[in-house]
Amino acid sequence: MAARAQQAGKLPTIGFFSPRSAAAARRSVAALVQRLGELGWIEGRTVAIQYRWADEHDEQLAVIADEFARLKVDVIVTHATAPVRAAKQATAVIPIVFASAADPVSNGLVASLSRPGGNVTGISSLTVELAGKRLELLRELIPSVHRLAIMSNADGPGAVREMADAQAAARTLGLEIVTSEIRRAEDIAPAFEALKGRADALYVVTDPLVNTNRIRINALALGARLPTMHGSRDYVEAGGLISYGPDVLSMYRRAAELVDKILRGAKPADIPVEQPTRFNLVVNLKTANALGLAIPEAFFARADQVIE
Repeated sequence: MAARAQQAGKLPTIGFFSPRSAAAARRSVAALVQRLGELGWIEGRTVAIQYRWADEHDEQLAVIADEFARLKVDVIVTHATAPVRAAKQATAVIPIVFASAADPVSNGLVASLSRPGGNVTGISSLTVELAGKRLELLRELIPSVHRLAIMSNADGPGAVREMADAQAAARTLGLEIVTSEIRRAEDIAPAFEALKGRADALYVVTDPLVNTNRIRINALALGARLPTMHGSRDYVEAGGLISYGPDVLSMYRRAAELVDKILRGAKPADIPVEQPTRFNLVVNLKTANALGLAIPEAFFARADQVIE
């Protein structure tokens, strides 16, 4: 197929776009491209990849999606709810693969997990479903937590659903909840000012806006003496205390396999949405020491990664 495409003068083209910056998505993209290469889709030789970055400017998502529709790329790859929606609105014909998206059925991305329908398929991040597990781990690590702050992007569809689930889980555990909503980077510092003396720990809802500002958020949390719980290892590597969530790189590798199927003739409507099978518990020992927290040995033993 690649040889025929080259003879026709045009390689099959993947349009990849992200709500994040190129730097923030570097490792995820590398995992995607590496797996594509292993499957025979070598960038520049047997497949072309067009990259676009919204750099946290949500208004750019529709612009990028429309551009890919005009270019008539062979498949669009993206992640998170808002970019997938933008791609769906731009085209009902070009296949769309999401490497990660929260609650894709409730958010209207697919009709069902087993029968997506339409031109969209991908991997569910289980972000919402894991909120309760994260709080159980946080409570296990710090039994003294009674007042929980939950920070979320109030304009992020996936973030709103995860916040609701985290609030429900917190109530089940008997925790007092303090909601901290942000909509832009400028809201972060005032949000921490408002949290002073009101919380024992901070649950940070995974979101592109939050991800871009994760170093700043963790620095402010450390200054406020707030242990943080996150949904991705990236946040802990950026100074957060603990995270529990799917192995993101393995999800991007799996997304590459879905792209491979589509480039070989499969239809997204016939490819069930998958769920992650690998999860990582990550602890930042340096942050724990800075907070004066003693991590139990049993907890260390369960961790997939300890950052020292």
